[in-house]
Amino acid sequence: MDTIKQFSVFVENKQGKMAELTRLLADAGIDLRTLSLADTRDFGILRIIVDQPEKAEDLLLENGWTFKVTSVIGIKVPDCPGGVATVLETLNDANVNVEYMYAFVNRTPGRADTVVCVDDEQAALSALRSKNIEILTAEEAYDI
Repeated sequence: MDTIKQFSVFVENKQGKMAELTRLLADAGIDLRTLSLADTRDFGILRIIVDQPEKAEDLLLENGWTFKVTSVIGIKVPDCPGGVATVLETLNDANVNVEYMYAFVNRTPGRADTVVCVDDEQAALSALRSKNIEILTAEEAYDI
């Protein structure tokens, strides 16, 4: 699979709410693979990728969390000067808009995996492949 399920969970900007959410996932045996937080005064959007997305979706629904599932692309970016620039230039040249992106840790030396949310996934995937930029499969992302 070329895209990855990402959860954008709305979390009240109150002490202990992120701990509550992450404990809920942990107690269910769900492991976080990535985590990115954007916050405002009243709430945050916690973007996560987990190892068991279907189980996480059911758990979040059962426990009343407000969230959205988004399809994102994982990119195996070379960890060197210009690695990210090359990816972004490739997407720009294909007229693909990057809505947001964040990097995460992987176990492969010399590589910095990055998640991107774009306005046209198919155009993005095609452009990246045309420049021999490796795509992180969903299976790889869930197993990091």
